[in-house]
Amino acid sequence: MNNPAVDEYLSYLKAVRGVSDLTVEAYGNDLSRFVSYCENREIDAEKAGPAELQGFIADLHSERIKPVSVNRALSSLRGFYRWMLRFGRRADNPCNALRNLRTPKTLPAVLWEGEMASFAELPGTAGILWPARDRALILVMYSAGLRISELVSLSLSGLDGDLGGARVIGKGDRERYVFFSDEARTALAEYIVERKTKIKAERPTGRLFINRKGGPISVPGVRWIIARYVERSGLEKNIHPHSLRHSFATHLVNSGCDVRVVQELLGHASLSTTQRYTHVSIEGLRKVYAKAHPHAGKAGGKK
Repeated sequence: MNNPAVDEYLSYLKAVRGVSDLTVEAYGNDLSRFVSYCENREIDAEKAGPAELQGFIADLHSERIKPVSVNRALSSLRGFYRWMLRFGRRADNPCNALRNLRTPKTLPAVLWEGEMASFAELPGTAGILWPARDRALILVMYSAGLRISELVSLSLSGLDGDLGGARVIGKGDRERYVFFSDEARTALAEYIVERKTKIKAERPTGRLFINRKGGPISVPGVRWIIARYVERSGLEKNIHPHSLRHSFATHLVNSGCDVRVVQELLGHASLSTTQRYTHVSIEGLRKVYAKAHPHAGKAGGKK
């Protein structure tokens, strides 16, 4: 549903605050859902009070929306009403009395070192999609710990001449330098040769990773590619593109890398976000201990 105030707020986020397109889209989806909820109840979303907001959250909860998604919707609403308050469109923020839902503390799914090595070899053996591109894509994403949005925005011009790394723009428009492993460099060199044959003169693109038609690859496209290889891998894990970033961070922590260095390599604004990978490392050690120690029993295998 269209709402002039919501449209103006989203434009403000993009033009003034410099919020990324993906974030603006997510906020827009949340706010559109709330506007629809209000319209169905003949409520003016711009004048909604705490009771209406609580009803909306309860409605999401009844639809079994995950707590993390409900909390994101709350964040979108808080920002919208904070903007209205700041520019004199409201005298209060109806979200002030609302609290986030509790979310279960889950460790991110990761591929351990051996699993990651086998997964990176799949494009060469599975005989599907575009092996040279897919191997390069997997290794670049893993060896640099890239977010999926950072991967699709990589450009040829942004690569080092020796393919040893690149500069990327992460969340909040923060720029950082990332490194590629020797394996990734070799895979990239092979892929770039094949890439030249796919680029169409009438519709060239500077993006590093492209689809089979020669256009820039999309975020859904990367998700689809990774999902196809997960199907072929036989892994009984909930692996998705972000799992490669999780794996990168976990392997660094497991190897003794200082968590602050990992923070820089990941482009995290807060150290607390990075510190969860120390918990992933502990969980991995617990599993190894449970399997190896003859007296570990239930204590060592505790989930």
